[in-house]
Formats: sequence, structure tokens, C-alpha cells
Amino acid sequence: MERWLALELASTIRHDGDGGVADDLATVQGTTHWIQEQGDLLAGHVPAGELAADENLRLGIIELRQAVRALFARVVSPAPPSPADAHRLMTADQAIAHLNTAAAREPVAPQMDWPVEGVPTARLLSAENDPYVRLVAALARAAIDFLSGPQRTQLRSCTAPRCVRYFVKSHGRQEWCKPSCGNRARAARHYRRQRTVADDGSAPS
Repeated sequence: MERWLALELASTIRHDGDGGVADDLATVQGTTHWIQEQGDLLAGHVPAGELAADENLRLGIIELRQAVRALFARVVSPAPPSPADAHRLMTADQAIAHLNTAAAREPVAPQMDWPVEGVPTARLLSAENDPYVRLVAALARAAIDFLSGPQRTQLRSCTAPRCVRYFVKSHGRQEWCKPSCGNRARAARHYRRQRTVADDGSAPS
């Protein structure tokens, strides 16, 4: 299953399993754990497995997440955004400016490799020594790539009860981010139908 770094960042706000919302970046330790989990997606940008967050980095990543989630809300509009932060989103202009500024903090240049027997490949070579700056810039560039790429058109906000996730729709009939959300949504619909029947005394159709 394909993963996107921007979506992984947005998904650090999630349903906690008890009717509330959990934040994977709530602590420095949680932030370090999340960074290390993204090692495959961050390969070539920062040595994620060796990186330990501090409070400034945690807050920087959270601010970037706020920008990403604000722009995700813009993408899914006029459908409702994730209820986790719908009431306190930064404006789209603020979010775009924040992403662009964060991405620009790391000067990078494309470098081409072309082995004698093989095809040419390109990579970005960084002139930045601070791994924290490189990490936040990599997250910002990943968000820019995601939001300007074809997967943007398939971005949805899960409408299952209590879910606060965004997801990329992988097939035409997909309504929820995962099967358990679909089960919960269908159960809620059934419950509402039963309540309607009970309230008006009519037989179900």
C-alpha cells in the first residue's frame, strides 16, 4: 500500500479508540518515535533512525502539520474537513506561505548519477548541515509534492463516526479510510434507521 509523507504527518492526529482524539506528536518522545517510523520515506533526506527530537523541532513539525491539514481541508471542500481541527484551521494563504518558507530553508541542488551500464538518476544534494532544518524542509517539500500531484484529487476526509483521518481514495467505491470505519458507519446508519422507526411508529421499508 502506497504511503505519502504528507498524509503520514496529517495522520498524527487520529481517533484514540475511546471517542477522543490522540496526538502522536504530543511529546518529544512521541515525535522522535514518529520520525523514526518514517525512515523509509525520509531516506535520502535525513538519517531518521538516528534523529532524536527536541521541543523546538516538535513545535516546528506541529506547525507544519497545521498548514498541511488546513490545505487538506481546502482540497476536500465543499465536503466537511476532519472534525479534529475544523474550528481552528489557519487560512489557506497562511498555510501555503508556511509550507513555502519551510521548504526554502534548506538549499538543495539536483545531482545526476549515470553509471556506465544503467540509467541516469537524480537526487537532491543538500547544503544544510542542521538535520532538524533538513527534516522540516523535507516534510514541507513532501507536502508540496503531494498537494500538487495527482493524488490530491483522491484526498478525502473520513466520515465514519469519531474518525478524524484524511485518506487517499484507492478505488471508486471507497467511502472510508479503513474497513473498521466502514463497519462503524454502517452500524451508525442502522441505529439511526431503527431510532427513526421507533420514534414514528412506522415499519421499516
